[in-house]
Amino acid sequence: MNAPLSSPQLSKELAQIAMAMQAERTGHTPKAVTVVASDETVVLTLHEALTPAEKILASTESGAAKVEQYHRALFAVSCDELRKEIQRLTGRKVREAAVVVEPATGAIVHAFTSGTVVQIFQLEPRGATTHVSAGIAPDRQDEPG
Repeated sequence: MNAPLSSPQLSKELAQIAMAMQAERTGHTPKAVTVVASDETVVLTLHEALTPAEKILASTESGAAKVEQYHRALFAVSCDELRKEIQRLTGRKVREAAVVVEPATGAIVHAFTSGTVVQIFQLEPRGATTHVSAGIAPDRQDEPG
């Protein structure tokens, strides 16, 4: 296909492939898949991708760590297939791949890059309570420490 990375058709195909692969690997189909692509990066976010059992397990800190560890291992052994699909669709090899699992929301983010640094910021749902991040409360960033 070799479509530009910003092509809506490419994004749709990648989303369908990622959704099918996740369903095949885990037996659970994500609610949705979002694809964001630039010239050198493809980021796939699988929304509500955790199974009901994983959500229950993730309700504790140790359980969330186990769910994250499981999905990192699953990604490590299965990302080659997704890499091949990305290469088939874009005509470009994937140099790096990473996964981020957010047990609290059930989101799984796959990032495929060509040597760039990828920073992923997942926003909380509208109306959700803001939590302290990196030890700084968002409303107190400008106040002296």
